[in-house]
Amino acid sequence: MTDERPMYRRLFWRCVRLGLVAVLLIALLPFGLTVLYRYVDPPGSTLMMARVLTGEPVTHDWVPLEQMSPRLIASVIVSEDSRYCSHGGIDWQAIELVLEQAEEGKPLRGASTITMQTVKNLFLWHGRSYLRKALEVPLALWANQVLSKRRLLEIYLNIAEWGPGIFGAEAAARYRFKRSAAKLGREQSALLATSLPNPALRNPARPGRKHKRLGRIIQKRAAQSGGLLDCL
Repeated sequence: MTDERPMYRRLFWRCVRLGLVAVLLIALLPFGLTVLYRYVDPPGSTLMMARVLTGEPVTHDWVPLEQMSPRLIASVIVSEDSRYCSHGGIDWQAIELVLEQAEEGKPLRGASTITMQTVKNLFLWHGRSYLRKALEVPLALWANQVLSKRRLLEIYLNIAEWGPGIFGAEAAARYRFKRSAAKLGREQSALLATSLPNPALRNPARPGRKHKRLGRIIQKRAAQSGGLLDCL
């Protein structure tokens, strides 16, 4: 009687190798798609796709950056990532500050850049996870190399979530203020920008007291942004 154990062993290791190849290809896919997105608009974010798959509504209208109000662009940068034009995808100074705050026991503030948020929205998942953060870093560095700052910002503003099922600046502007993203005023732009960290709780059309105060601060900073937007 023939011993079938060697055959099963070979089959097992063949499956292991195929599995490792599949994992490697999946891991490399975002890097290839990032290059493609230099020329092709992404179909959406992972969160958008998840909502579609589960039958939840999605409102999304892609518009080029030149069809968005410069006030909104400035407000988002000063609110989300004021060093956007000067860092290489990762704001190492902000990360160092977060580590110092952690050592001193102070309340922590985020160090996620627009580039990191863009790759997270495109390829990864939401929620706190060390694994996700570990994947964000190389993807953000790669995206900063192959995409221009202008293109990265255009993608971010078109896939960011501005409310349950509301994705992109155009859809957000029409849903919240009944106008296109190109016609947003200073106050509206600042309120939209400051709703990004928590769009489920911050309604820019009906801002609470703290949201209004933060909007006024961002509005003033956006008016004085100057060199912060040089890369665009």
